[in-house]
Amino acid sequence: MKLTKHAHACVTLEKDDTRLVVDPGAFTPDAAEAVARAHAVLITHEHFDHFDEQVVAAALQARPELEVYGTAAVAAALGSHGGRVHVVAACDTFSVGSVPVSVHGHRHARIHPDIPCPDNVGYLLDDGAVHHPGDAYSVPDAPVRTLLLPTSGPWTKLGEAADYVRAVKPERVVEIHELMLSDLGRQSTANLLGENGLTGIPIERLEPGADVQV
Repeated sequence: MKLTKHAHACVTLEKDDTRLVVDPGAFTPDAAEAVARAHAVLITHEHFDHFDEQVVAAALQARPELEVYGTAAVAAALGSHGGRVHVVAACDTFSVGSVPVSVHGHRHARIHPDIPCPDNVGYLLDDGAVHHPGDAYSVPDAPVRTLLLPTSGPWTKLGEAADYVRAVKPERVVEIHELMLSDLGRQSTANLLGENGLTGIPIERLEPGADVQV
């Protein structure tokens, strides 16, 4: 499977003739282009940096073959589009083309008691090849080869991120959700969490447009 990193939380995953996009949000400049080439869009939760409602709604209108998966709030924002917008929750499974997907986690990580925590789901793709947790440190009850690790945001904490990586025990960690960090902040985070830091696993820092095999 090929993983392409886009800005912030968005990634594209390709296997055989199947292409999926996860979390095309407003912080991803090429979100519309990524969605236009996807067979399905997977959305972890409704926050705008993960879900550009206008982009996804326009793609659903323009492309009758496009399928979208997300929480109840995401589905309510988009409408059913003839059953092509699917509500998913923890323990659900489905497939897009040749890619099996399982759903893990329930809630967004807490920012502050005064700020509501929406539903947030993570997606484990291709029998553990990649896990995208959205904005949460939910641990899948299955092996994970590549973990996409959020490294910045009002809810993140590096100590909790380290414990999360230790709990998941992935073979590989790729940074996502990085836009709130400067270059120095990204390097410092990678050093603290990485191979010689708290997790013992290198933190791979991909720039937008870069791709790797996972």
